[in-house]
Amino acid sequence: MNKAQLVEAIADKLGGRQQAADAVDIVLDAIIRAVVSGERVSVTGFGSFEKVERPARYARNPQTGERVRVKKTSVPRFRAGQGFKDLVAGTKKLPKNDVAVKKAPKGSLSGGTSTKKATTKKAAAKKTVAKATTKKAAAKKTTAAKKATTAQKATAKKSTAKTAAKKTTAKKAPARRATATKAPAKKTAGRKTTAKKAPARRK
Repeated sequence: MNKAQLVEAIADKLGGRQQAADAVDIVLDAIIRAVVSGERVSVTGFGSFEKVERPARYARNPQTGERVRVKKTSVPRFRAGQGFKDLVAGTKKLPKNDVAVKKAPKGSLSGGTSTKKATTKKAAAKKTVAKATTKKAAAKKTTAAKKATTAQKATAKKSTAKTAAKKTTAKKAPARRATATKAPAKKTAGRKTTAKKAPARRK
């Protein structure tokens, strides 16, 4: 049975071929979009559609027998439900005047408790990853702040050392000038004494 035959099979129950075609398109589109986004579509009694990731592997070309590397890909997978399997195997009979796949009971539209547990586990894992990333970011910020404070302290110490060195050089400079001014005084005194002694020798 192809898509057109499927539409014809349900056209009488939906009130026309156009309504049946729209219904089939809408259902298939919803399933495809959910699986592509990584969600699991589960219909109780029928089966489930899900996205499966295949890792990179080596395969053989059936025509040449050459070994070829296959890249990592994602593929859709359908798993038949237990009710569908039982009907195909013959352990259960198809109802004549009823639908083969009955309405799901309350609370099982999202795939049952197993899918709920899986989603809660995924949400908890995401929360723990988010907490870890926030802790790492906070640690990086604190280390950067510590480095900045140490750099500021080092620059402050250098500036204080420079100012202290300038003060000491400023204090020492007047002392050198004083010695320079004292030296000519000694020389003048020596000259005066020699000038006084010269007349005594002539007598």
